[in-house]
Amino acid sequence: MKALVLEAYNKLVYKDEPKPEYKPNEILIRVKACGICGSDVHGMDGSSGRRIPPLIMGHEASGVVEEIGSEVTYFTPGDRVTFDSTEYKLNDWYTLKGKYNLSDNRKVLGVSPKEYRRHGAFAEYIVVPEHIVYKLPGKVSFEQAAMIEPVAVATHAIELTSIGIGDTVLVVGTGMIGLFLIQVLKLSNAGKIIAVDLDDKKLELAKKFGAEHIFNPKSSNIREAILPLTHNRGADIAFEAVGIGSTVNMAIENVRKGGAVTLVGNLTSKVDFPLQSVVTREIRVQGSCAIAGEYAQVLEMMENGLVDVESLLSAKAPLSEGASWFKRLYEKEPGLNKVILQP
Repeated sequence: MKALVLEAYNKLVYKDEPKPEYKPNEILIRVKACGICGSDVHGMDGSSGRRIPPLIMGHEASGVVEEIGSEVTYFTPGDRVTFDSTEYKLNDWYTLKGKYNLSDNRKVLGVSPKEYRRHGAFAEYIVVPEHIVYKLPGKVSFEQAAMIEPVAVATHAIELTSIGIGDTVLVVGTGMIGLFLIQVLKLSNAGKIIAVDLDDKKLELAKKFGAEHIFNPKSSNIREAILPLTHNRGADIAFEAVGIGSTVNMAIENVRKGGAVTLVGNLTSKVDFPLQSVVTREIRVQGSCAIAGEYAQVLEMMENGLVDVESLLSAKAPLSEGASWFKRLYEKEPGLNKVILQP
C-alpha cells in the first residue's frame, strides 16, 4: 500500500509500505480521508517528542470497511466508518471505570513516543480493533468524519467541567480545539463566551461560532477588557486550548475567585504555574486528556447540523501531496485551517 511516512524529522516520504495484517477482533479499513492535526505538525520536527521516526502519522480519519476478522460481529465490508484516535484494552482498570483515555495500555494512532510505536492513517489502509470503530450516519461525509476527533476532544473537556446555567466562559486560544470548544459551549449551560487569541482571523471565526466578545492581547489588556463584562469578578470558567505558560497563566488570572480552569492545550511539557494565585483564590484546575466515549455523541451532533466543521476545512488533497501541505501548515500559512489528505 501507499503511505506517507515520517522517515526522519522534517522528512515525509510518500512510499510503498506493507499492507497491515489484522487479528480476529480487528477490522481492515480502506482510508478515505485523514486530517492533519496540529500535533502531527509539531511531531514532524520532533518538538513534541511523541512521533519518533520512522512512523506513519495520522489519527483523524474515516473510511470503508475492507475486511473483518473472524470475531467481528457488528461491521461488514462496505460499511462507512470512523474510529477513535485511541486504542485501548477492554479489561484495563481505567477502561472499566469509563476512563479509557487514562488507560495504562492506551496507544494513540499515528504516535510513537519511547513506550510504543503505533502507525496511523496517512496510508491506504489501517487496522483497528472493532470496539473503537463507529458507523457513519448517512448525512456525515468522509471529510466531515475526519474532523470528529477534535470536536470530541472539545466535548470531553466540556463534559469534565461543571458549568452553571449562564456562567461566563473564557476560551484562551482559538485554534481548531478552541473553535470547537466555542461551538459545543453554545450547546451547553454556558452564558456569555469570551475568546482570546493573537490571530484576528481566528477571532472572527470564534465570533461566527458564538463568542460574544473577542480580544487580541496585542491590542487589548485582557484583564481590563474582561472585568467590565463579569461584574468586575472575572470569568466563572476558563478553557485553555494552547498549552504554553503565558496562556495557562492568562486563563488562571482571568477567572474569578472560586472559578475553574480546564487545561486542554498540550504544546509544552512544563509551564510556570501561578501557585499562590490558585491557592489564595481557590481556583479549581482540571486537566482534560483526549476523548472518553464522546464519538457517538459528536456523530449525532454532526448528523443534526449542530456543529459546523465545513467552515474550518481549508483544503482536500491527495495523500501523495501530503509533504507539501505539512510544510505549508508548519510555516503557518495565513488562513489555512484543517487540511484533509485522501489516499
